[in-house]
Parts: sequence; C-alpha cells; structure tokens
Amino acid sequence: MNIIDRFLSYVAFDTQSSEESHTTPSTERQFALARYLADELRQLGLTEVEMDEMGYVYATLPANTADPVPTIGFIAHLDTSPDASGANVKPRIVRAYDGTDLVLDAEAGIVSDVKTFPELLDHVGEDIIVTDGHTLLGADDKAGIAEIVSAMEYLLEHPDIKHGKVRVGFNPDEEIGMGAHHFNVGKFGCEWAYTMDGGELGEIEFENFNAAGAKVEIAGVSVHPGYAKGKMVNAALVAADFIHRMPATETPATTEGYEGFFHLTGMEGGVERASVNYIIRDHDRERFEARKRLVEALVEGMNRQYGEGTLRLTMNDQYYNMREKIEPVMHVIDIIKEAMTQAGVEPKVRAIRGGTDGAQLSFMGLPCPNIFAGGLNFHGPHEFLPIPNLCKACEVVVNIIRITAENARKA
Repeated sequence: MNIIDRFLSYVAFDTQSSEESHTTPSTERQFALARYLADELRQLGLTEVEMDEMGYVYATLPANTADPVPTIGFIAHLDTSPDASGANVKPRIVRAYDGTDLVLDAEAGIVSDVKTFPELLDHVGEDIIVTDGHTLLGADDKAGIAEIVSAMEYLLEHPDIKHGKVRVGFNPDEEIGMGAHHFNVGKFGCEWAYTMDGGELGEIEFENFNAAGAKVEIAGVSVHPGYAKGKMVNAALVAADFIHRMPATETPATTEGYEGFFHLTGMEGGVERASVNYIIRDHDRERFEARKRLVEALVEGMNRQYGEGTLRLTMNDQYYNMREKIEPVMHVIDIIKEAMTQAGVEPKVRAIRGGTDGAQLSFMGLPCPNIFAGGLNFHGPHEFLPIPNLCKACEVVVNIIRITAENARKA
C-alpha cells in the first residue's frame, strides 16, 4: 500500500479522545485503529507485535546486521483532538494547489482563505489533502503513523539497507496529555526514540513548555438579594475578580516564541459556588515556578480579602521541558539533522509551544525528541497535509535508521 492510501485508510477511523473520561484509552473507539495497526504490522512481517489492554501497540523490525547497533524507536499517537470532530472524515486531494482560497464546502460557505492561513502559500504547486470543512483531518497524528509504518515496509522490502533493531510504538490519548502515562518504556527497550508528531517540513523539536494545571474553587455565601448587604459573597463575582487580576498580557493570544502564559480554559458557577481552570506554561523552569507562585499568592491575597477558605487552589505539574534530558545526548539530534539533509530537507530546530509525549517519555528515561509529521492547522477543519511533507517524513525515518547503523559501524 502506498503511503497516501495508508494515511487515508487511517483517517477513516474516528479516534477522538475525551478529557471527561477516566478510562485508558479515554474512548473505546481508539481500540479499533489499534487492532487494525497490530494486524497490519503482522502482515507486513514485523515481529513481537502486541496490543495491550489499554490500546498501546508495540512491534519490532528485527535487525538485519550482526553489527552492534543501538535499538531505537519511533512513536506516534492514535487519538485525534477533542477540539473538533473526527467522525466521518471526508478527505479530498487538491492536485497542484494554485495558491488561491480553498473552498472546503461551497454550500456551507467554509473556506480556507490564504489571508487567514498564509501557510498554504508555502505549498503552491503541491498536492495537498484537505477536509470537507466539517471535521479535522487527523494528520495529527495519523500522518506520523503512516510515515512510520511505510518506513518499516520500505526497509523490509530493501534488505540491502542495513539496520539494527527498531521498535515501533503507537499510543492512545496524547491529545489529552495521557499518552505516555501507560507507555511501557522498559518493554519498549530502546536507547532513544523519536515521536513523529510535529508540523511543517523540517521541524525538529526538543524543547517544550513546562506545564501545570490550576483549578480555583470558590465558596460563596448565598443570601436573599434583598437583604444581602454585608453578608453575601457572590462566588461568580469572586471568580470574575480572580480572572481580572491575572496578567492580561500573558495569555496565548498575546504571546509567542519563548513567552509563557496563563490560559483560562474554563469557568462556571453562580452565587454559592464557582470555579475557574487555568493551564500554566513556560519554557524556562524558573519563570514557570514563578508563575505558579503568582497564582498561589493571588489566592492567598483574595482569601484575606473575602475570608479564609473562600478560594481553594488545586495545582499540579503536568510535564516539563525535555531539553534538560536531550542536551546530554545531542547525537540523537545530530542524526535527525543528517537524515533531513540527505533527504533534501532543511532542518529547523524549534521550541514547541505545547507538550508532547516525547517530553514525558524523556523524563521516564527514554530520550525522545519530536520530528515533523507534515500536517498544518491541527485540531480543526482547516487542517491540511501536503503530500510531499508526508513522503519526506517517511524518507527521514528510513535515513535515521540507516545512519544509526552506519554510525555504529564507524564507532
């Protein structure tokens, strides 16, 4: 199967994950793609193929050389974002994109216009895969899966390319931050690995945000409004006051690059009870800790104003910047750069304004930088995948595996 057909077969599966679930995987539907992939890997000739009870798929491409070569791995995630529907995806290939606005659904007036999405112009003349404007596409991260599987197929068909043992892993629930939580690093058995989960052609990412989640629960005092003077504490108004006191210029809409932020993700409540939810992000660990202290100080100060116990803060770290785990093994980045250069791709090292399974895996003992999968405008109906990006990413995977074996022979 060619890589385009393979990708299109994967997006037919609805694998949207859910933040409201307490199971692993968070949605039963992710099992369908996991089973499909396990069967496909067996049919291709990979060994040690396993799907565990939580929908994690592992497999092995056996070494075809007696030389001692490090065991490396490639990882992608099964799920798609809760932000947009992944059901009944209707992909369409636009041949030789001409640089004009892309009409996704003329009747519904859904258009990817180049003013809003100027990244389209980087792919004029290329074949690109788009949606019908009513769902996401699922290139995040089914493109990554297709690239890894196609690379394994290519190496099996070309035994003249010598390589060591390669492990493949596909996991659920990355989009809700749970993908690495049950990943069996010991069983995976790699010296290092790569997630194929980045965006544009050439991206290499080994820096990400430090991340925390904060929830502030507010207990009000409900009194008949006609007799409430000096007695009522309106929890909803306290919540609004808390939001107002947070730094207005440090939000996702006002920051870029290495700038961190506080992101209000939800609020609810009334007079008696209210709550606000934030995520806290910063690449720099010291600034990250300072951001958490700011929230703690704000809660303490408002409790002095409104009464002790009015605001209750629950704050938990979610993941950390993987850079500190990658810097001691920078040869894994050098290999990516060489693999891209040999594929005619310019390496572009960028910091992730978000997280990745690779960050958590790196802190679990598996150094795991992130490589482009090729899609753009993830998590919404304007997502698209340039086919040359898809093919180049697969080529980069093959090159990494080959170069790792060549480097081992030279050592």
